[in-house]
Amino acid sequence: MKFEFFRAPRIWLAGFIFWAATLFTLSSFSKTMPGGGPEIPHIDKILHFGYFMGGAFIFATWMLLRKGTAARPPLRFILALLLFTVIGALDEWHQTFTPGRSGNDPFDWLADILGSLTGILIANRFYPMLRKFSSPRTEKSRI
Repeated sequence: MKFEFFRAPRIWLAGFIFWAATLFTLSSFSKTMPGGGPEIPHIDKILHFGYFMGGAFIFATWMLLRKGTAARPPLRFILALLLFTVIGALDEWHQTFTPGRSGNDPFDWLADILGSLTGILIANRFYPMLRKFSSPRTEKSRI
């Protein structure tokens, strides 16, 4: 089975843009959700961690597909982590203007950063598998 679709950097960039737009939209909603249910302590930290892990994974995979492993790993890693640290801070600031949201929670921001770190590390492990299980298109496959 070929996975050329997943090797296209544009797909991962589109995924990251969608992720960022969804983050902005979700941060614009009030924390109060209909339906209620049991209150789980610190569930927001888990949600922040998971959401930023996914976004960082998508972004880091895009970077790897664009630059490959030729890009210096420390610089690639630091730039991605810095970007998501800023995005997390901006998200917390944005939430201060949303009714029903507190915003500027340093522990939410920490969860964002730790989730981003995890997503970047997973992408670095995932990249060799992506290259291994997909092969470049041949002339026959284009027909």
